[in-house]
Amino acid sequence: MKTLKCLILTAVAAGVMAVPFAARAADTNTAKPKPYPLTTCVVSGEKLGGDMGDPYVFMHEGREVKLCCKSCLKDFNKNPAKYMKKIETADKVLK
Repeated sequence: MKTLKCLILTAVAAGVMAVPFAARAADTNTAKPKPYPLTTCVVSGEKLGGDMGDPYVFMHEGREVKLCCKSCLKDFNKNPAKYMKKIETADKVLK
């Protein structure tokens, strides 16, 4: 009987602890990322989808970022604020 109570208590505790995580997951899935406004790689300036093939696409702070190739990610990560500023400026100009 003691084991049964322990199992029930563990199951209830796990259920209670899972609720905040489920709510947080639902919040992150409903937010749409801002689309990438440029037709070129923000790092190299190369045309997206050109000789380098399909662009490397990832999310950074709720914004979609497209690079001409995955190797540009290393340079992007050295100074992401610099490149995000370029993206935001392009977004304002295009609107």
